Amino acid sequence: MKITNLVAALIGVAVLTTFGEEGVLQDVKQGAKKTGETIKDGLETVGEKTKETAKTVGKKTRQTAETVGEKTKETGETVARKTKETVEGTGERGAGTTQKTHHKSRKASSKANAQSTEQHGPNHDSNTPAPSPTP
Repeated sequence: MKITNLVAALIGVAVLTTFGEEGVLQDVKQGAKKTGETIKDGLETVGEKTKETAKTVGKKTRQTAETVGEKTKETGETVARKTKETVEGTGERGAGTTQKTHHKSRKASSKANAQSTEQHGPNHDSNTPAPSPTP
């Protein structure tokens, strides 16, 4: 809109110069100058607002990064503590579990050997043919 005013003012200047009307020409020049200053002021205001916004965004980004860092640290500490508790708890129960497993394994192995001996007991040799004499 302001650029349109500027263009219109410049066209007006060109037309008025053609007709040689000095008074109107001066009014058009002043209007164009005023429009240019308004545009300049608007751009300066936009620049200031952009700068303020950039500072605010930077501050918020830094705060967010600090919060994320703190939360990450807290989470890491919690995971480490829980892992340590789990390992310590498993270590206390683990010793007894290993002994029970070993005992059960030995018991099963002994039982299997006993069953094997019963199946192949003393009659085991009678199932094998006697060697034939050689002439």
